[in-house]
Amino acid sequence: MLISTASFSMMNAFIKYLEHIPGFQLVFFRSVTSFVFATTFLLKNNISPLGNQRRLLSIRAIFGLISMSLFFLSFKYLPIGTAVSLRYIAPIFAALFAIFLLKEKLKPIQLLFFFMAFAGVIILKGFDPNVSNLGMALVITASVFTGLVYIYIRKIGNRDHPVVVVNYFMFLATLVGGIISLFIWVQPKGWDWILLGSLGVFGYFGQVYMTKAFQMAATNRVAPIKYTEVIFTIFIGVFWFQDTYSLWSFLGLFLIVGGLILNTLVKRN
Repeated sequence: MLISTASFSMMNAFIKYLEHIPGFQLVFFRSVTSFVFATTFLLKNNISPLGNQRRLLSIRAIFGLISMSLFFLSFKYLPIGTAVSLRYIAPIFAALFAIFLLKEKLKPIQLLFFFMAFAGVIILKGFDPNVSNLGMALVITASVFTGLVYIYIRKIGNRDHPVVVVNYFMFLATLVGGIISLFIWVQPKGWDWILLGSLGVFGYFGQVYMTKAFQMAATNRVAPIKYTEVIFTIFIGVFWFQDTYSLWSFLGLFLIVGGLILNTLVKRN
């Protein structure tokens, strides 16, 4: 999960830098390199790219594509650290979905921690002028679908190789992103090509190791480690993109991350 977090942090930074490129064009470049890596790995190791649970793999891929597309679009309207932090309310939705789809139980105190996290969202929206309504709507909707991704990764479990799970996702994202990019293409210039090419590299390692982490251990054991991505991206935003955060902003971010970590610890106990 630490490898995944570091990889995604770098990918997010490059996506923010490339915000002049249309969102679905970024989806295409993010996915095509990862798709080539994943397919090559599977063929080299004699693993069927079709997998064993094609229905679950396809559903996970669809939810992942929707989540990634909305998340990338939100970068055009939000500071990078804020976008990443708001996306991390996904475990709340995952916990609610798990009640119905995985038959998991929710402790009453978890509701308090969920309220704490949502209070952080409200504070961010009410006191941070850099948080737009459209940006927040995009990233929260992305979080809902990310929560569904977590659920379906758990439903898939160890019955399919983690690279097969990623490959389904990357194939669909490459196909859809590539088709839409034909109609909205913006010609990259100079360093844009190198950064676009690196999206798939960082995204591939981030996706594979996140999937592997969730397959190897319960979500509530590995998810807290992923919150270090918030710290990484805030530093990147401040020192690279000159993002500014008020005390209210940090309070909101603290409540979001704190509420989710407390929920995870309580659930684990």
